[in-house]
Amino acid sequence: MKRARSVMFLLGLPVVVLLALAGYLRLHRHAGGGDPPRTEFAVREHKHLDHAHYFTAPFARPQDVTRACLGCHPKAAAEVMATPHWLWLGDSVSVPGHAGRMRIGKKNLMNNFCITVTGNLASCTKCHAGYGWKDTTFDFTRAENVDCLVCHERSGTYVKGSAGVPDSTVDLLAAARSVGYPKRENCGVCHSYGGGGQAVKHGDLDGSLENPGPEDDVHMGRLGFLCIDCHRTQAHRIPGRAFSVSVEDAHGLACTDCHRAPPHRDPRLNTHLAALACQACHIPTYARKIPTKTNWDWSQAGDSTRADDPHRYLRIKGAFVYGHDLVPEYAWFNRSTNRYLVGDRIDTTQVTVINPPRGDIHDGTARIWPFKIHRGTLPYDRQSSTLIPPILSGPGGFWHEFDWGKALALGAKASGLPFSGRYGFAKTAMYWPLSHMVAPKEKALSCDACHGDHSVMDWKALGYEGDPIQRGGRR
Repeated sequence: MKRARSVMFLLGLPVVVLLALAGYLRLHRHAGGGDPPRTEFAVREHKHLDHAHYFTAPFARPQDVTRACLGCHPKAAAEVMATPHWLWLGDSVSVPGHAGRMRIGKKNLMNNFCITVTGNLASCTKCHAGYGWKDTTFDFTRAENVDCLVCHERSGTYVKGSAGVPDSTVDLLAAARSVGYPKRENCGVCHSYGGGGQAVKHGDLDGSLENPGPEDDVHMGRLGFLCIDCHRTQAHRIPGRAFSVSVEDAHGLACTDCHRAPPHRDPRLNTHLAALACQACHIPTYARKIPTKTNWDWSQAGDSTRADDPHRYLRIKGAFVYGHDLVPEYAWFNRSTNRYLVGDRIDTTQVTVINPPRGDIHDGTARIWPFKIHRGTLPYDRQSSTLIPPILSGPGGFWHEFDWGKALALGAKASGLPFSGRYGFAKTAMYWPLSHMVAPKEKALSCDACHGDHSVMDWKALGYEGDPIQRGGRR
């Protein structure tokens, strides 16, 4: 009778409670003599104060919202202004071929997309965590220009325009009344749509992760993680390394922050951890629902005879290639990168890798990692053999006059580079390490995916003589 009552009680519980209970029992099964747990999940319960009754009068400017926020959170702006999201610079790092250490980030690096923020700030800073950064006169010490809403508003109506200033149609009062902890959409509005559109840059971040299923990302879709569950913020500094165009700092994340080591019950799988990053097996494909841009050829821009198609060609940007449900490319990676810096000479007969990952088969700290490699064609000066960032928007910009010579001359001047007036286009590549879109374990790579006749690994390119399973070891 007691057992029957217990079953009836369980059947009457909401589904979400049953799922939570099942998860608890699964993780604590070892208490009754089962296998020990391999994972320690500590997803925080997210609560936020309803701010609706704190704001009653309309706001004339977004800076007025920030002032109101600082009335109760006096340290918040100072904290934000010390972070890469505000400065677009990371911690000091060493760059091979350059003396000393330097702070690098989106503010001063080149990329395969809109090439550089220099001279194009009003467009690029739509995704800045501030208001009004349109040129070099922007005051980074002015607290009222910190944008609290971009991360905390939950109305779904907040849209940033030129230089990060909210669109004139935005109801600032409604946005302020809605604030709470950041949702996936708050992060995704910039990180999933950077570079000029959805999934242009990242292969493992796009709109499918705003409301994902388990097949899209097991952490978000099955376990309900938000971005802030892994990127746990302290003093408004969001941990995580951006090895591509953004920042590189000391605040990295690792799977072992939550998963115990060794993570597998099968010791044969655990031996792979000496050579493989977890992501190599657990992200078998990327861009599984929404195609991602894999190639961008600027040399074809400006042709008025071609029809615009956002996935193939735009006159202002050139020709594109997109890919869907792609198998990653693999390379050794010790979680640091080299960098192409503005003014560096290139070998125009070779592909210039803008952010080559460090590490090789002899580096004991490196692991084989999955990447989206984005390939591009960028303008360079034929005399100096340096990549030249063009001015794209505004007077003289390529998007207005479609004159490469004028746009490159203006860009060279803004970047402090010489320009001979003779230009060409060179092949480039960018490595984007994959860490999102982790598949359910049932979809992880099988043994024959790497060690079969159709291996996803190019063993010789990785430094092996052949398939290491046939040669008795790793290195």
